[in-house]
Amino acid sequence: MGIDVFFIAVVILIGFAIFDLMVGVSNDAVNFLNSSIGSRVAPRYIIMIVASLGIIVGVSFSSGMMEVARKGIFNPQFFTMPELMVVFLAVMLTDIVLLDVFNTYGLPTSTTVSIVFELLGGAVAVSIMKIVQAEGSLIALAQYINTSKAMMIIFGILLSVVVAFAFGAIVMFFSRIIFTFDYKNRLKRYGALWGGMALSLITYFILVKGAKGATFITPETAEWINENAFEMMFYIFAISAILLQILLLFKFNILKPIVLIGTFALAMAFAANDLVNFIGVPMAGFHAYNYAMASDTPLIVTMGALGQKVPTESFMLIIAGLIMVLTLWFSKKARSVTDTEINLGQQSEEEEKYESGFLSRGIVRMVIGIFGFVKYFVPTPIRRWTAGRLDTSKYKAELDSGQYPSFDLLRASVNMMVASAVISYATSQKLPLSTTYVTFMVAMGTSFADLAWGRESAVYRITGVLTVIGGWFLTALAAFTVSGLVATVIFFTKGIGVIIIVIIIPLIIWKNRSIHTEISKEKESDKIFNLKKVSDVGATISTTFEHMAMLLHEIRESLDITMIALFNQNENSLKQERKNIKRIQRWVNIIIANVFKSMRLLHKEDAKISYMYGQTIRRLQKLADGYRDIINRSYTHVSNQHKGLLDIQIKDLNEVKEILDTILFDAETALNNHDFTKYEKVFENTAKLRKLAESINEHQIERIQTRESKTRLTILYYALVGNAMMLSKQNVKLIEIFSEISKGMEQAKKSKMKEQETFSDTV
Repeated sequence: MGIDVFFIAVVILIGFAIFDLMVGVSNDAVNFLNSSIGSRVAPRYIIMIVASLGIIVGVSFSSGMMEVARKGIFNPQFFTMPELMVVFLAVMLTDIVLLDVFNTYGLPTSTTVSIVFELLGGAVAVSIMKIVQAEGSLIALAQYINTSKAMMIIFGILLSVVVAFAFGAIVMFFSRIIFTFDYKNRLKRYGALWGGMALSLITYFILVKGAKGATFITPETAEWINENAFEMMFYIFAISAILLQILLLFKFNILKPIVLIGTFALAMAFAANDLVNFIGVPMAGFHAYNYAMASDTPLIVTMGALGQKVPTESFMLIIAGLIMVLTLWFSKKARSVTDTEINLGQQSEEEEKYESGFLSRGIVRMVIGIFGFVKYFVPTPIRRWTAGRLDTSKYKAELDSGQYPSFDLLRASVNMMVASAVISYATSQKLPLSTTYVTFMVAMGTSFADLAWGRESAVYRITGVLTVIGGWFLTALAAFTVSGLVATVIFFTKGIGVIIIVIIIPLIIWKNRSIHTEISKEKESDKIFNLKKVSDVGATISTTFEHMAMLLHEIRESLDITMIALFNQNENSLKQERKNIKRIQRWVNIIIANVFKSMRLLHKEDAKISYMYGQTIRRLQKLADGYRDIINRSYTHVSNQHKGLLDIQIKDLNEVKEILDTILFDAETALNNHDFTKYEKVFENTAKLRKLAESINEHQIERIQTRESKTRLTILYYALVGNAMMLSKQNVKLIEIFSEISKGMEQAKKSKMKEQETFSDTV
């Protein structure tokens, strides 16, 4: 094979580096943006500018990390340049596809774990093939793989998960004890000292420790900084505390600059630590090619030179940084990955994305038991004092641009401080820990300590955390396996295999793009939303009316499709409608949550309205139950290939469907327009449906007696009719309830206006 082929391989690696930067940043942007976005510390464009500056500065700190790709996982002296090219190509091909798949579905994963296990998988595969061809023993595999270094990296990554959660929880607990949820008043007293400490820690880990890897700092300067680190920290603390105290005198929220500086620091740490994940392998391939070309035998010379310290080209780092910044601003997938961490850490009780599992329930039960045991050893006065400092009822979210933050600035500042410190320290030690793992686990630790995981939400939040962590292990397994397979294919097929895979990858990315577009459209079409911190009961009830109308519209259309599909034995159509069940239930849960929020705003004298509004919850759940039962029974009947409905049964059910459709439409219109004059029509159609059910029931009894209708058909038939009647009844009750609520609110409004007029006359 000619040496020119390997030059082409280097060009392909560089091209892959660009794509890998794009998909990698789309995944890792969540790491340094979530705290700022979740706390709404500033407009989004300000946050993006700060993060972009952090990335540009951070890329210059990356040179030391590049050694991981050259010698961190395998021993280069046992490989030739062609063999390493196989490993590097397999790694980059796998990494692009793997990260793009995770980005498509909005799942945060670790680019560090993926690159480490891809290098391990590719190197192991090539090593085994070399050993087999040489008819050697697989025991020799330990010579090819840098086992101690690989294990240290893997252990460091796993340890970072525990350390990040623990430090996040501990620092958040003491920060909240000091400042409480009503932190603004206490910031005036000792906020400057706390902020000075936070800024000095961030500066120490980012600028002092990270300076070791900077390309523009000489070894002498780095040594001087090391020797004078604590003095520098003291001066930074003093200057920061003075400046922050001055800002406090002008009633400025000092947590905002701390969070923004933390965003800059974390973006800087991300660029310094994770840049190796995207361009480390292509640069290693470039250096391997140069070393081979400098030899008289380029195709067989071993690559021991890669084990030496190699200077990193600064212009490559800057170009990589610019690509990362552009991706950060323009990637749609970067935004879709951010939801998971924010949802799992939000302070208020909202719609939960995950269901409970036996493992999460067990963990919650265990933690409750531990706390119950420990409290017996803590004196009552201390318990009461701590409970008072952690009183979440004092949490007051501030409306910003029509939206409420998911958590406050105090927690955001702790997230930034702890995560940037851990990541930057690991970077300075040239340990490729996962920024995703650290930032995620810090955020979960602070959420836990901040009592965001209450008894009502903990089991769901823990399920979410376990799901994400499970995805991380899946990343490692997939990275190792796929990279090994791709390396094997390239090893045996040479250039042909590379060409085939290079053609396949754009097709996979294009397909993933289509899937992501469909997912985004589905989310945009989800018109029912969770009301955040509500303060206007009238607006809340009005929104609930509209949401109810949307829900009935969706149910009506879905049931029409379901019944027609059942009549025609269309399994695919029924399968599609079955997927809608979760969405309908989610909508119902959101409306119920909004109902509870409205009830909290009602006065004690509105007891009648509170009772009726509470009844709405019961009716909504029954509505969802009836809808779900119709679809599940229809799908089960058809998918099991049971005999289709009789023509006369289809005729009867068509009549039932038409009346139910009218009831749902009238109820939807009444709720949408706040016009309850259609109540009589809904009531009449419900009575009509009941009368029809009694009539067709007599005919069905005759069919049972003549054995014309088999048992399964009879069960299905009665279930459909019964559910239709139940749905119609719930609509009648909902119209009654909402009509009374509307009248009550109107009367309350008139009473309030009358009181104001009386007060004005008195004055």
